[in-house]
Amino acid sequence: MDQQSSDASYRVTADELRQFIEQIESLEAEKKDIADRIKETYAESKARGYDQKALKSIVSLRKKDKDEVAEQEAILEVYKEALGMT
Repeated sequence: MDQQSSDASYRVTADELRQFIEQIESLEAEKKDIADRIKETYAESKARGYDQKALKSIVSLRKKDKDEVAEQEAILEVYKEALGMT
């Protein structure tokens, strides 16, 4: 490989790398904006009297499969019964 083709290969690689970096930076900025909007939404819900822990639990549960949620709830009930909490 001669110097000229090596330099061309480096330039293409550098350009591609720059594109990846810029895309990642853009996505990170979007992620921060979304995180800020989520915080604002939780703050608004809190101002209206909603319990933050309950909301976060529900959001987490809604991400899971129905069967997985049912299994976790069943196990929790068994443990609570064993500890005399029901």
